[in-house]
Amino acid sequence: MAREREQGTFDQLLVTPVSSMQILVAKSIPPMLIGLFQSTVLLLIAMFWFKVPFRGNIFLVYAVLFTFISSSIGLGLSISAIAKNMQQVLVYVFVFLFPLALLSGLITPVHNMPKILQYLTYGNPMRFSVEAMRRIYLEGAGLTDIWFNFIPMIILTVISMSIAGWLFRNRVG
Repeated sequence: MAREREQGTFDQLLVTPVSSMQILVAKSIPPMLIGLFQSTVLLLIAMFWFKVPFRGNIFLVYAVLFTFISSSIGLGLSISAIAKNMQQVLVYVFVFLFPLALLSGLITPVHNMPKILQYLTYGNPMRFSVEAMRRIYLEGAGLTDIWFNFIPMIILTVISMSIAGWLFRNRVG
């Protein structure tokens, strides 16, 4: 979106007879497919190259991946809608990406973080996907064991996509 704004095609996109939701869906499909493809490659490498035993349900893994990627795309589209050019996008991504990765529980378990940081992790979709993927992949957890991880990711997806849609239509400048 930021590149389209720089090139002047963003305004042309907004005057087409499509809704903001249709624009968001169209902009979300390519990164969704790329994310699912990359995740599949990583799963195959883990299973066949590194011989990490897979104990869970593959359909549940892809449900978590789909939900996580959707929430991440929503955050990305919101950032892109705020930014005026690609340089601003890179700065925003740099500013948001590192804290999200550090607060995901991937490096340091969430329960070992100070309380204030634990509360901040509730706005991080990566926290819930990391927890769900660990439990599915290594423990063989089922939907009844991880259903609560879907709720925050779905809420974050709805909120971020709504914000991105509103920003696309109402952004001045």
